[in-house]
Amino acid sequence: MTPLRLAVVGVGDVAQRDYLPEFGRLSGRAEITVVCGQGADRARAVAEQFGVPRWSTDYRAVVAADDVDAVVNLTPIPVHHEITLAALQAGRHVYSEKPLSSSADEAQELHDEAVRGNLVLVCAPSVMLFPQLRMVQEIVASGQLGPVLAARAHAIAGPPPWAGYDSDPTPFFGSEGGPLIDMAVYPLHALTGLLGEAESVAALSGRGREGFTVSEGPYSGRRVPVVSDDTWQLLLRIGTCLASVEANFSTTPSPAPECELRGELGGVAFSLLDVSAPISVITEGTGEWVDEAVQHERASGPDHILGVEHLADCIASGERPIASAEHAIHVLAVIEAARHSMAEERTVAIPSSSPTPTPAARGTSS
Repeated sequence: MTPLRLAVVGVGDVAQRDYLPEFGRLSGRAEITVVCGQGADRARAVAEQFGVPRWSTDYRAVVAADDVDAVVNLTPIPVHHEITLAALQAGRHVYSEKPLSSSADEAQELHDEAVRGNLVLVCAPSVMLFPQLRMVQEIVASGQLGPVLAARAHAIAGPPPWAGYDSDPTPFFGSEGGPLIDMAVYPLHALTGLLGEAESVAALSGRGREGFTVSEGPYSGRRVPVVSDDTWQLLLRIGTCLASVEANFSTTPSPAPECELRGELGGVAFSLLDVSAPISVITEGTGEWVDEAVQHERASGPDHILGVEHLADCIASGERPIASAEHAIHVLAVIEAARHSMAEERTVAIPSSSPTPTPAARGTSS
């Protein structure tokens, strides 16, 4: 089988920490032919470090190159839409880091472009591909928990400056950033992937600081204004379930698992950000919380490379992605409704995303 030829656009922190070190797992199925970054020095250094044949600073030339079949878009949030659209218009399959775009309408445009070109579009976060979520999906479908009536989830990045973060953090705190769109996507994708579409949301937000100074790395000394609210609390109705979601850049992390579902007969708690963590389950049969180990490939942390592997698998098989654009569009609609809720101080209904399949149907061929 000829390996899928990939262009990695964006060579910052997430590329170097989570994606590129794991690419060896795709050997024989996919290979990186070019990396592209905004700065020549970093792009060159990353190409040399990871043995990539060539590098560039011109993403438009890269996505249209003859030796590229698909694009892995790992750039900052404000340029996700622009670069993914350029890749799709060049006839390339795409894996996009989260969020797919800055708005549901822009994301819908990308979905429609992919459909027109008969192209595969896979969208992070790939939490529904993580081994914990696969196990939990089976538990929920089995009925062991009974009707799921309550859920809570959180995604906390911690207060800045972030130790060991060598890229420019400014986009995370700008008008198109913030924890609602950068971090809440993890629990929102998990909850709606496991339980179905969210129907309504009530939200509150706040801002703990006006700015901060980067303390280490190449951007040390840079003053970063905090433009978007850095603390969010959401309450959602998802079918029979009432779910709370917390996302922030402002507090110390919680020791609790990032997600918990509870029903009449049992409950399950699990991580959204560490594939090495066990899941905890309580059922009528056990009567107490019991940890169950999860088989995983990455040593620890979020296994984002599963999304790129999924892209390659969907291209080869023709199956519809689990980490689909429709799901990403629905999550962006939830985020937009949460913003309206905060601004208008009321519960806001979330438009139905009719193309979004139910959890049981995701992953089947279209």
